[in-house]
Amino acid sequence: MKFTEEHEWLRVEDDLVVVGITDHASEQLGDVVFVELPEVGIEVAKDDEVAVIESVKAASDILAPVDGEIVEVNGAIVETPGLVNEDPTGEAWFFKMKVEDLAVLDDYLDEAAYKELIG
Repeated sequence: MKFTEEHEWLRVEDDLVVVGITDHASEQLGDVVFVELPEVGIEVAKDDEVAVIESVKAASDILAPVDGEIVEVNGAIVETPGLVNEDPTGEAWFFKMKVEDLAVLDDYLDEAAYKELIG
């Protein structure tokens, strides 16, 4: 797993990148009440706003970590936003992306570096 400084996690599954938010982000947000996901099939560029998550405390944008195509979204978190609090790094993934080169993930933080970031 890799991590962004925006508190997203990235996991490679076959030739796809799965994207979600970290436990830390979930805790900081508080109870998640709404999730809006991107449309399947859209092309996104790194740092594009692709999803929205709202909690009782705040609303946040989820950014595309890399350039690619959204190939799948997790409808379960739209129907049951609380999953994001219950299992942020498991069942509550946000979307899956097809990317040109998985080596771009090498630029992101590993778990030790992310833990250092969040202190």
